[in-house]
Amino acid sequence: MTERDVAEGTPESSPGSTGRDGRRFVLLLYVALVGVGAAAGFLTGTFVDGLQQPRFLFLVPFPATPAGFAAYGGLTLALVLGVPLALVIYVSRTIDDGG
Repeated sequence: MTERDVAEGTPESSPGSTGRDGRRFVLLLYVALVGVGAAAGFLTGTFVDGLQQPRFLFLVPFPATPAGFAAYGGLTLALVLGVPLALVIYVSRTIDDGG
């Protein structure tokens, strides 16, 4: 809660709050999705036979083990979701909303 919210008596989850809860939600969602990617990679490495080494960004080889696939899945999702999210954060901080 910000000082403005305290002064106005606005609860944190109301539509007029500063958006701090929204940032936390997006961060938790990001972490959860990266965790799902890592879990999917681990399960793939555990239950699928005959897999070849995954290559992160087509350059960095990971071992064809459950841990290697978990790292590959987590890092890939972190990159694929993290770059657009970072761009959205950058644009939202630098562009004036005209109001």
